[in-house]
Amino acid sequence: MAAATRSRATRKFANGLFVAACTVCTGLALIFLVAILVSLVVKGIGGVNLAVFTMSTPAPGSPGGLANAIVGSLMLCACAMVIAVVVGVLAGTWLAEYAAESPYGKLVRFTNDVLLSAPSILIGLFIYQLAVRPLHGFSGFAGALALALLAAPVVTRTTEDVLRLQSRQLRESGVALGAPLWTTIRKIMWRAAGGGIITGGLLAFARISGETAPLLFTSLNNQFFSLDMTKPMANLPTIIFNYALSAYDDWQRLAWVGALLITLAVLGANIVVRALSAEKKRS
Repeated sequence: MAAATRSRATRKFANGLFVAACTVCTGLALIFLVAILVSLVVKGIGGVNLAVFTMSTPAPGSPGGLANAIVGSLMLCACAMVIAVVVGVLAGTWLAEYAAESPYGKLVRFTNDVLLSAPSILIGLFIYQLAVRPLHGFSGFAGALALALLAAPVVTRTTEDVLRLQSRQLRESGVALGAPLWTTIRKIMWRAAGGGIITGGLLAFARISGETAPLLFTSLNNQFFSLDMTKPMANLPTIIFNYALSAYDDWQRLAWVGALLITLAVLGANIVVRALSAEKKRS
């Protein structure tokens, strides 16, 4: 009886210690997160004005904004996400529905996992050798290709995982009605896994929205407003990198504004997609 009481007391103590450690770690993470957000808001909100969205990046001491960088980042990310979503969803679907545990499927899955953890600067260097150096020039298309190569593995893994989570009855229901497997996947499986696939796309967008190293090797930068994807293109991450390290107060202020805009864009996308997913589930 005494031994059982001591054992129970020991388990309660160990459980309380574990819960306390988890609580402390969670509190520390939240403190750092709040500190980052507060610093972004405090240092970035003061520089937000109409010129930020209507004027291009300035020379030191001159009035200007981030219009060219904002538009450039939107174009680069949009182009990259189109490539990543198409390739990632199709690849993830093949891995989940066709490859199973075949040797080739295992090889593709392993390669995708390697790309998931690949340093972004290596991806940028690879695209530089593939699409920049042979063409003798930086370009927005090269930047979008580098970002797509970073985003596609995230979409692939998420798509495979959410499709594997769907019940076998969904697949059998379509096949039982005489529909080919690809029709069952398109009309039933993709719809059932739509929320997870959207989440994967959102994670991929968050992954690439602040990447700087690949863009330094591919799209570089452009001081002027440009919509030509075949030429160097301005983008927020590169502007933040260059301006934050400068000695000019106005450039540093624009760097903080750019960082705040990227953070708000990622946060806003998360909120919108989660709200749409919740509404779809209710309906």
